[in-house]
Amino acid sequence: MGTAQFGARESEGHMERVLLAVVLIVVAGVVAFVLRRRQRAAAPTQPRWAVPMQLDRADFDAGARPWLVAVFTSRTCESCERVTAKAAVLASDAVSYQEVPFQERQDLHERYGIEAVPTIVVADEEGVVRASFVGVPTATDLWAAVAEARQPGTSPEPGLGSVAP
Repeated sequence: MGTAQFGARESEGHMERVLLAVVLIVVAGVVAFVLRRRQRAAAPTQPRWAVPMQLDRADFDAGARPWLVAVFTSRTCESCERVTAKAAVLASDAVSYQEVPFQERQDLHERYGIEAVPTIVVADEEGVVRASFVGVPTATDLWAAVAEARQPGTSPEPGLGSVAP
């Protein structure tokens, strides 16, 4: 065997190894890509703030009115003022409105497990919470939720602000 033939065979062997290495790299890349797509990261955790399901109406200045709209707030809360302005207009002969500032009524915030402000609860005359919001609802959503709690079927969005059983 001549050196030319030996060099050609060696060159062919070298090319086969390079080709095999390229194929293996491509296959590994495809497998890695497929595995990454399958292992999607979990969605970031979303806070879920507890809202009381029942209030003791004696804790609030509701008088004899059948409905209570209580807004749990804090002086350090920038959005609480907007919420109280929207909720205060709900006060009527049938609806009692009460702001519950943390700095003045920390006992009620702790008793009802309020961890986020503003929190709005709409309770019936027995103290059962019929609607609630954590955060700043639109005035329309808040008013519709109160109307629906007071008279089911009056809101175009009956589940709005409702508390799950």
